[in-house]
Amino acid sequence: MNKQKLELTWIGKEKRPKLEPRILLEDSTKSYHAKHRVTDKDIFDNRLIFGDNLLALQALQQEFTGRVRLVYIDPPFNTGQAFEHYDDGVEHSIWLDLMARRCDLLRRLLSQDGILVVHLDQEEVHYLKVVLDEIFGRANFLGQIAYERSGVSGLGQGGAFVVNTHEYMLWYAKDKSAFRAEDLSGAGELEAKDMKRYNRVLVSPGTRTEVARFVAPSTGEPVVIYRHEGAQVKTISLRNFEEREDEINAEYVEHFVGIHRLTSVQKENEFQNRILSYCTDGIYSADYLVSRGKKEGERITSYYQNSQVFVWLKDTAEVVDEKIVRTGKLSDFWTHADIPKADLANEGGVEFRRGKKPEKLLARVIKMATKPFDLVLDSFAGSGTTGAVAHKLQRRWIMVELGEHCHTHVVPRLQSVIDAKDSSGITESSNWRGGGGFRFFRLAPTLIVNDRWGNPVINPEYNAAQLAEALAKLEGFTYAPSEAHWWQHGHSSERDFIYVTTQNLSAEQLQALSDEVGNAQSLLVCCSAFRGVTAAKASERWPNLTLKKIPKMVLSRCEWGHDDYSLNVANLPMAAPEPSATSAQPSTTKRSKQDRQTGDLFSTGGEGGQE
Repeated sequence: MNKQKLELTWIGKEKRPKLEPRILLEDSTKSYHAKHRVTDKDIFDNRLIFGDNLLALQALQQEFTGRVRLVYIDPPFNTGQAFEHYDDGVEHSIWLDLMARRCDLLRRLLSQDGILVVHLDQEEVHYLKVVLDEIFGRANFLGQIAYERSGVSGLGQGGAFVVNTHEYMLWYAKDKSAFRAEDLSGAGELEAKDMKRYNRVLVSPGTRTEVARFVAPSTGEPVVIYRHEGAQVKTISLRNFEEREDEINAEYVEHFVGIHRLTSVQKENEFQNRILSYCTDGIYSADYLVSRGKKEGERITSYYQNSQVFVWLKDTAEVVDEKIVRTGKLSDFWTHADIPKADLANEGGVEFRRGKKPEKLLARVIKMATKPFDLVLDSFAGSGTTGAVAHKLQRRWIMVELGEHCHTHVVPRLQSVIDAKDSSGITESSNWRGGGGFRFFRLAPTLIVNDRWGNPVINPEYNAAQLAEALAKLEGFTYAPSEAHWWQHGHSSERDFIYVTTQNLSAEQLQALSDEVGNAQSLLVCCSAFRGVTAAKASERWPNLTLKKIPKMVLSRCEWGHDDYSLNVANLPMAAPEPSATSAQPSTTKRSKQDRQTGDLFSTGGEGGQE
């Protein structure tokens, strides 16, 4: 029986590139650390990688598979508009293919309780949702969050059907059964619209006298109702709010525990209406055991006035650093007012037009999905917002970027964060004081190149140590040169090792090597050649050695020399002109505009939305 499955198909979907697992080379001149420790929890081993992000993700597999708690990516949105730092007009199926390859590698890097968040707009979000259902499994879809990029303002929206103000974030768990959210409180500063609702203060409850009691059917416990004498309630004035904002905020903090609003009780709420039947004019309260909801099992006191119930601000907010912040549970719609972009252009001290995301937005995502010291990865770094925010929130981070703005934007922005010179974004709210650091890496060049006669050879740019590390990675060994044993360049277990040399080894040398390794251990020997014995005879003569020739041993493993898995829009083929019944002249195709654009999409990437 031919089994079928529901899937999205596109040109080239079945092709699987044989990615070369490059090694990463640190550039110590660009790695950066604080001059001293600020706290004993400073994080120094963050990583910024310069290079093609597909190759970089492959390079990270050996060390970081199963270790990343959160992947947040903000890829170019494929809107057909040319951006300043990259061109964002990619043919639909190729965009999907490039995204699918990367998301597959990202899933492998996630820990079992890890989360992927992909930030997109309406152009591709629904298509990528289907692709991610295939990669992650539909059951692991956590939800879609709509982020209001901007409010509706002005006219002249290009003849759009409706004004587009939103972007979207797709949330996937690697394993939904292992997933746990860290912070869904949605903390945000109390705004004027909230203050208008919560502007009553119970200054004093006065003295209370019992007026009635009954047994609650749901708990079997008594409900005791009191009338209050001498209770004092006042209203906080919000007149001239803009001029008096600091004064009003201070008054709210001072009276925080007594601030409330009144709300009517629904007719179908028999329990509350029974309490209200004993309340006439004035202020009343009722003591009872809660039977359900988030306060289930707690004994509480509810207050009533004029047939309405008190709703306390303290139930959905708290005071943090002399400011009141809301703590109500987040919804899947994040408003522009909640995450404003008023000073976005200045955040981080770098300009990244039509692409930068607010630090407050990234802070919310990171807090929802991680706790301090968890690892966050962004393979479309853009201007470096993810790393900057993760650093301020004491999360470890990895970012990948190939565009020149890796040097002009990301590096100086992170240096400013480390030196506590960046006062923008979430610096104040996170109480950031600087510290920590990062290591700067670039992808090593391809291991195999052709010589002038077209023969594959080891890239002469590799030194002995880099060659040993590269071959260890290709063979699945952890590169860890031993100081005690010259032939131990890496290990796959406590007794299995690898040795790499460009020498032509003789039978005498192999015998000496076998004797030193001993019968209790095994060694993979990677050499240019061995003489005096065949490979078959060698395995019989030295059972503790496995011999492989360089570079023959790896020639069929990878696509050597492929440095760029992005898309250069200028190199896309022109679409064939459609035949016309009225004209023999070829028509202008939709591709022509894109073909006039130049530049790489997925090589630069990052923070791909519109501002």
